[in-house]
Amino acid sequence: MPANTFSSDTMLGDIQVPRQQFLQFTLEPDTNLILPLFQLTEILTVPLGQITPIPHMPSWTMGVHNWRGDVLWVIDFGAFLGLTPWHLQSGSRTNYRVIILNGGVPFDLDPSQRRRSPGQRNQMLGLVVTEVKDITWCETDQIQSPLPPALVQTLRPTCGDFGSALQG
Repeated sequence: MPANTFSSDTMLGDIQVPRQQFLQFTLEPDTNLILPLFQLTEILTVPLGQITPIPHMPSWTMGVHNWRGDVLWVIDFGAFLGLTPWHLQSGSRTNYRVIILNGGVPFDLDPSQRRRSPGQRNQMLGLVVTEVKDITWCETDQIQSPLPPALVQTLRPTCGDFGSALQG
């Protein structure tokens, strides 16, 4: 078993609980997210002005950046998800925080199975985020998406005192 997939402290009798490393980051307003660490290539600090806008693209497409001699497409990840666009967020920033996502890596738990054909280049994408936090271990079977806000609003009145615990 790969060392980064299972941890010895997750033993429950004879059952191993799959664990994986994730990068924690935030988007405004107050949205905490995680991405599987094996799908990331690098985290960059890019000075303002070093992302070249491309006309006639969706509003969440910030442009391209010269990353190690390659063209890296960069998107405003918050705006892409329907959150506050980066340029409308509060604070005076002088740099972008860019997470480089490796789009050529299939989502599986076994790193030894992640292979490319010879000469094949992975597709990379830069995600501009508000803040990069820490790396954490998570049990993959415990990861859940939040409830859709419309469902939370529907359920909250029927849950009595427990309705305030619903998050969406």
